Amino acid sequence: MAGDGAGEGAPGGAAQGEPRPEERLERAVRVAEQALIEFEIAVETFRVEVENFSRLHHQKLGPMYARLDELDAQIAEARAARTGDPEDIRKADEARARVMPMPGVEELFHGWMDSDGLFPEAAAMLTEQPVRPPQRVRPSEEARKLYRELVRKAHPDLAQDDAERERRDEFISRVNAAYGRGDEALLRELSDEWAAGPVPAEWKPSRSEELYARLEWLAQRKEMLTFVARELEESAIGAMLKIAPDDPDRLLEEIAEQLLAQVAARETELAELAELEEG
Repeated sequence: MAGDGAGEGAPGGAAQGEPRPEERLERAVRVAEQALIEFEIAVETFRVEVENFSRLHHQKLGPMYARLDELDAQIAEARAARTGDPEDIRKADEARARVMPMPGVEELFHGWMDSDGLFPEAAAMLTEQPVRPPQRVRPSEEARKLYRELVRKAHPDLAQDDAERERRDEFISRVNAAYGRGDEALLRELSDEWAAGPVPAEWKPSRSEELYARLEWLAQRKEMLTFVARELEESAIGAMLKIAPDDPDRLLEEIAEQLLAQVAARETELAELAELEEG
């Protein structure tokens, strides 16, 4: 009978076409996974931008800060020599100690200075002579596009088992390294490599408990990434980058102009002290 057949399409009393509870959970997990991946991409992109801006900041402005420290030391020493006051002598010693080479200074200034002082390129920049600019390491738009596509495809959170997760972890670490260097060519190679690799089977959770546990883990991961993002945004370099996210190079130029003005003021003050000493 027609009436008997109509009731067979809704096992368990569920309305026809209505998703089962596990299907709704699976859908929620997939949405949460994709949202987390997008958030991780945003956090990692900002981390790379902060790292690159920090490197450029040290490369371009490091010599100016070093010059200011040197001028401050010379000014303090000139005052101490003129007054002979023990307090002035103490301040001069402290100012000189601040410009003494520290371990790892070569790495800090990325080739701008070493224990012998400023490199010729840095000295040229301080005297406004032509100088080769710092190497640009900010990833291109194409590199960013490739990076996002690779992370969405190969993210470890999409793995089906431990072996697959390990393979994805290793691959994503290479993707991150290439993106950090702005290596567009290598990102293309990695994209081809992933396309040629094994395609994992679609994940179809079978138990509600697994889905609930997955949602809980995703929430914890999101909380951790939120903390990382906040730390980046509140860091000195992150705060500077957020002032001019679309034109960080111009921000560096503005800071450089301010530092050059401070250098000029210190040099004038030092010259005036020298004239007093001669007089």
